[in-house]
Amino acid sequence: MNKRLAIPICFFLSAFFSGCEKILMSEDADPSPVAVFEYLWKQVDERYSLFDVKQVDWDKMHDSLRPQVYNTMSDDSLFAVLRKMLNSLDDGHVNLWGNNDVASSEAIFLQKYGKSNFDINTVALSYLRADYHTTGGMAYNTIDSGRVLYIRYSSFSSSASPSQLRTILKRYPDIDGIVFDIRQNGGGEIQNEWNIMSILPSQEQMLYSTQLKNGKSHFAFSEPVTVYAPQNKDSDIFHKPFILLTDRGCYSAASSFALCLKSFKNVTVVGDTTAGGLGIPAGGALPNGWHYRFGVSRILAPDGINYENGVPPDRTIMLDPSALANRRDNIIDSACSIIRELK
Repeated sequence: MNKRLAIPICFFLSAFFSGCEKILMSEDADPSPVAVFEYLWKQVDERYSLFDVKQVDWDKMHDSLRPQVYNTMSDDSLFAVLRKMLNSLDDGHVNLWGNNDVASSEAIFLQKYGKSNFDINTVALSYLRADYHTTGGMAYNTIDSGRVLYIRYSSFSSSASPSQLRTILKRYPDIDGIVFDIRQNGGGEIQNEWNIMSILPSQEQMLYSTQLKNGKSHFAFSEPVTVYAPQNKDSDIFHKPFILLTDRGCYSAASSFALCLKSFKNVTVVGDTTAGGLGIPAGGALPNGWHYRFGVSRILAPDGINYENGVPPDRTIMLDPSALANRRDNIIDSACSIIRELK
């Protein structure tokens, strides 16, 4: 299989499965609360791809919640039960959309805001500063006496094209390194991962392998497809130290990006473990018209480990309150020290 097509094909298959479910669902499907509960439980049981890393007893979850469901219950009550069932997976790619409500992972919410390793005011005042520049979705300025380029990228849904990245690099030809900050980045477009990797020196090394859930058993998966780094031979490749900053607010594309960059020789990942979310989600409709989604694939690192619950940094550094009191971010400052060590 073409190395660069592995990710788009997985997306196509996920969308295909979701679409098939909508086509096959009978118009006279039973919309009663009991039927809806059983339908959602079964869909997750047969199609969810991450029971091994989430370590949830799905049968036990069914048996504990089923007595709470009855056909005369209100929509709000049913939604609450389904929310509780899905929340047991602690997965940010698991969602339920009702007529007037949305259920998301409480665990991921608490990680993002309760274990934040980032302070936007400190970054804005002491590192980006008032004279910062913006190209696409990236805000940037030089730090450490002009020797280091600091780039703040807050969402993979924001533009980071190869031409934009090379425009930034050409503006600072003499820097010693880059600090690329994706802390609290909740993910977005996977293509932007590849765009950023296009400026890094590649040996077409393995980034990860991916598998799609393809059977009813919790352990039924397709054969793994290996994904490799892009072939970069452009003269504008950045060979100097590239420090990626992560925290527990990095999810989905931000988390898989951290995993990918650990395979590049000039990259060091610094900060806290990401929030995970490596698998690709797909969804469908319930008999009562509500919608859901959950992961239908899994990603394994080159060492065979599934980092779905979080990609660890190469160097763990936590934000120091005493540094913040002086409007300093010790993680960024440490990143600059690492660049000085490596130059």
